[in-house]
Amino acid sequence: MTVTDKRWWMPLTRRKFVSTVTGILAWGKGHPLLWGQAGSAGVYHGEAPPPLTEDQVRHLQQRRFLVRKITSPPAFHWFSYYDKWQFDPKDRFVLGMQVTFDLRAPQSSDEIRIGMIDLHEGERWIELDKSSAWCWQQGCMLQWLPGTENQILWNDRGRDGYVSHILDVRTGQKRTLPLPIYAVSPDGRWAVTPDFRRLGDVRPGYGYVGIPDPFAHQLAPAESGIWWMDLHTGDHRLIVSLAEVAGIPFPHGEFSHAKHWFNHLLVDPEGSRFVFLHRWRQPGARGWLTRMLTANPDGSELRVVDDNGVTSHFIWRDESHLLAWSRWQLPGGFFLFRDAPERHVELVYADQDGHCSYLPGGQWIVCDTYPDAQRLQHVYLYHVPTGQKVQLGSFLSPPQFTGEWRCDTHPRVSRTGRWVCIDSPHEKEGRQMFLIDLSPLWEVI
Repeated sequence: MTVTDKRWWMPLTRRKFVSTVTGILAWGKGHPLLWGQAGSAGVYHGEAPPPLTEDQVRHLQQRRFLVRKITSPPAFHWFSYYDKWQFDPKDRFVLGMQVTFDLRAPQSSDEIRIGMIDLHEGERWIELDKSSAWCWQQGCMLQWLPGTENQILWNDRGRDGYVSHILDVRTGQKRTLPLPIYAVSPDGRWAVTPDFRRLGDVRPGYGYVGIPDPFAHQLAPAESGIWWMDLHTGDHRLIVSLAEVAGIPFPHGEFSHAKHWFNHLLVDPEGSRFVFLHRWRQPGARGWLTRMLTANPDGSELRVVDDNGVTSHFIWRDESHLLAWSRWQLPGGFFLFRDAPERHVELVYADQDGHCSYLPGGQWIVCDTYPDAQRLQHVYLYHVPTGQKVQLGSFLSPPQFTGEWRCDTHPRVSRTGRWVCIDSPHEKEGRQMFLIDLSPLWEVI
């Protein structure tokens, strides 16, 4: 693993910044769509890596992938989850969050700073705004708004509840919506969100602090669940309730006395369906069980896609298939589930759980691991046609990074597919962000 030195940068005035961002982000007109493969949070605009033979993949296993640090102390920086667009359409600006402390749970008074790193100006941090609704594992849902050239959105805490903001980084124009967001449609017109108040109660590290769950003593309230919101008007409605989904029988046990919640929503690449996890915990239990469901944007046609009880990280491969880590077959692995009335499941590869995404073209999966016995987190590529792994790097996670404030690498793929960004404390400077250069995929001879 090689970390390149940071480049010197010149101070960037407001006028120069606006001019630069305007030029970089005005990419839509005349920008060729080289590949339409669904990615972590929408559709890639990059060229797929060339097809490789088994021998070429073995040759690639001997290559070194350059790793470049893009944030530095004294503040701590991270982006968190892997299913959001972190990079702008031209892979120049990288979104991130900044905080002044680490290794403790957030309090309601803790604010984070919202910003972006300019990769062409010496990794310059450009502060944009702030948020008081965030968690270590999923941040504040910061992301580039799909379907736009220069807008970002994120969650915050308002006077009467959790809200979301949309900011034009070119003009500075900002507007506020009445609900938080989780997953956004590919055209950027609507979003779906779970109840972050309930997540804060049942899953610290994923929900927010500051607003208590009004239904905390109810097992499956009809007033809580998943909301749909129009991102232009702010109109919103509850489309899937906890009571409704808890009423769908679980074939492997009874859960009428369990406490239920939803998490991990993601819209498909066509915007026609979304997926979410239904989780529940029995009284006195430390762990929980899970099943994966999909639905139309209005909440209709609910469909249980995986009901084995242990489903974890997932990604849409295309509009009708989900790659998910599951124990559909023991001991577990990454399975491809078809989102259709008639269930169809196939094993892609058996391995430990991790945060998975496809590169453009669908031949490669980028994924990571939790810390091993040496506290190393491994980031790797899996070549679907040949079933071979290519290691991108191994990153130390010191033992104090555990529980709610652990630092998963959460590999995020850039729009062009040429970069992966991770969070890691491996340089013992607290959590910071690093880029992994995937250029060798296009250079194999």
